[in-house]
Parts: sequence; C-alpha cells; structure tokens
Amino acid sequence: MTRVFFFIIGFVFVFSACSEKKTQISQWRGPNRDGIYQETGLLKKWPENGPELLWSFEGLGYGHSSVAIAGDNVFVSGMKDTIDSNGTLYSFDKNGNLLWEKEYGPDYNLMFHGPRSTPTIVDDLMYFESGMGKVYCLNTENGDEVWSVDFVDDLGVDSIIQFGYSESVLIDGNRLICIPGGKENNVVALNRFTGEKIWSSTGNGEQATYNSPILINYNNQRLVVGMTSESVMGIDADTGEMYWRIEHTQGNKIHANTPVYSDGRILVATPDRGDTSGMILIQLSEDGKDAEVLWRNERLRNFMGGLIKLDTCIYASGYLRNDWQVLSWNTGEMIVQNKDLGGGAIIYADGMFYGYAERDGEIALMKANPEKIEIVNRFEVPMGTMEHWAHPVIEDGRLYVRHGDALMVYNIKEV
Repeated sequence: MTRVFFFIIGFVFVFSACSEKKTQISQWRGPNRDGIYQETGLLKKWPENGPELLWSFEGLGYGHSSVAIAGDNVFVSGMKDTIDSNGTLYSFDKNGNLLWEKEYGPDYNLMFHGPRSTPTIVDDLMYFESGMGKVYCLNTENGDEVWSVDFVDDLGVDSIIQFGYSESVLIDGNRLICIPGGKENNVVALNRFTGEKIWSSTGNGEQATYNSPILINYNNQRLVVGMTSESVMGIDADTGEMYWRIEHTQGNKIHANTPVYSDGRILVATPDRGDTSGMILIQLSEDGKDAEVLWRNERLRNFMGGLIKLDTCIYASGYLRNDWQVLSWNTGEMIVQNKDLGGGAIIYADGMFYGYAERDGEIALMKANPEKIEIVNRFEVPMGTMEHWAHPVIEDGRLYVRHGDALMVYNIKEV
C-alpha cells in the first residue's frame, strides 16, 4: 500500500507539473502578428542619446530577418559569405553570450543578400523558411534539423521568386502553414512535427509574394488569410478550401506587408496606385465565406513597414518619405500627419509607438493619437550594414534592433 500511495502521489505531481506548462510561442510581429507587443513598464522618454545599449553582436553576415526570442534564448539568422551562400542561425542568451551557431543550408544571394524570414518558435522547435524556398524544423537546443521541405523539389514550385522567399511561417496547433505559390501546392498545411502534408490548396495558382499569412477566427470560422502575386485569399484553416478572393495587385508583385485583422475586417497595404492596388479594408460576410472591399486608399504608399490598428485608427508611414499618418479605420481617410521622420517599420507597446526609418536608420519613440503624432526621442542606429529593413522586436523590457551584420539590444524598461 505504501508503494502504491507514493506512486499515486508521484503521478499526480508529474501530471500537475505537465498540465501547468504553457506553450511558448515566438513569431513575426509579436504575439498576434500585428506589431503590438504586450509589454508594460516601459520608458515614456529616453535619455538624450537614446536608451542604454545592453549588448551588441557584430558578425551575423547579410540578412534582413528579425530576432525571435523564446525562454532565455535569442535567435537570429544571417549569411556570412555570398560565395558559398550558406545561411547561419545564431543562438544567444539574454546577456549576449553566443551559445551556438549552425549552418542550415543555402540562402538567397542574388539581390539584397541573406535570409528574410523570422523564425517561428514553439517550445523547443524552431520553424524557418529560407530565401531559397525551403522550410526547416530545427531543434532550438543546438540547431539540429528535425525535418525540411523544399518548395521546388518536394512541392513542385516552378522557380524561386525574384527577391527570395521572405515569409515567416504560421503555426496553427500541430500544423505549419506556408505559401509556396505553386500551381498545385499554392498554400499548404504541414504536420509541424514531421513535415508531412496535411492539406493543400491550389488558391488562384499565382506565385508567392513576400508577406506572411495570418490566422483569424470570425464567427467560429477559422480562416488563413494569405496573399499571392495578385490576390488576397480567405482559406479554410482546417480543410484548405478557398472561400473568397479579392484581386490586389502591385507592379513588381512584392506585397511585403502582413495583413492586419480586427472585428471581421482585414487591412492590406501595397504602395501602388490603381483600381486594384493601394491600402484596402476588406469586410467579411457573416459566415466568413465571402468578402468585399469597403474602402481603398491610394495616397499612403506603405511598402513593407507594417501597420498598427488601435481602436478606430490605423498608424503607418509612407515608403521612403518623411510621412507618418494616422488614418480612420472606418474610412481610410487621413486624420493627422507628421513629416519629421523618414518612413519605415512601426511597432507598438505600452502606449508608445516605435519607428525605424528605412532610409536614415533612425529609431524613434513616438506618441500618436487622432490629435497628434509627436516624436519624443530619436537616435541613429550605430552599428550594422546595408538596408534598414529588419523590424524591431520588444521583449522583457528590451528593444532588439537588427541592422544587417549587427544586432543591438537596448534597455527600455522603467527603473
């Protein structure tokens, strides 16, 4: 009886510990892929020369991907050499110590070299898409490959898209969702533990673009919203059936902004002007199986800086212009404008906006509302190479800024 008693107690203890364990997920543009970080206690004003630099690392190589943070580890990718073109994943602890680095295979070396995809991490597994169109599942402890799927060799895609795949893959429970852009396997769901195909959608048969899909739940209808070269699509997340398509075009077929969802509406932005271009707001039908365009804004040309939706407003910037705007979510009309900072990436946390100017390499702390856009502080990114394209990340009171070869980590937490 004593042995049985201690066995039962031990079982209850183990079961309770396991049941309390929460799945840790890190992904592109924050917890909901919308650029909003759930942080509190952050500085509302920085020192004159910017926040304190806690640590930095130079030597990542070429690349434009943002960092992923899970538990006590920070992950980022780069390409050290454009000749052999192999990409490398790096793992740091939160004090900046390099824990390991691992080559994963060839990445994009034709234009704007290096990886673009931000890793998606679920517990001890990392999911990453190379610019050459290969999805990897890797072990976060050491970078060892668990499985991989090649868009061309395994899914029949004709060729790699012009500027290299930039999608950050989407995790839905035990499924990984990505958009290879093939004629047959246009959008696919893979078993995230094995890489086996669960479902495949032919979509509209168009090539992939450079944004990342989102998952929404509207009136109990779960939809994957994704974009290909001339379409915004709503696809059943469980079966892969395409319910609706909205034509949306851009001359160079880039479509680099991730869609934003709120209350049955989907916001999409590309920089072209035309009857099927620009910034649009899409309204879903009651069952989510149909959709229509509510409004279109052709004036604010947002290329890849992202968009933030708060309350009844949209916050975004113009491409390569000193043009930051607050727009109405309901009409798309501009409410207020600021021309004191170059356009670029935008994220939000604890009542403040963070802008990363693409052309000038400035990081700005901003207050913005329907009345005014105010730049509180700004500083120039001191390290790194090439384009300022990687979106900043906020986690545990720290601001992570990747600029090409360099990663910089700043303390933005209130004392």
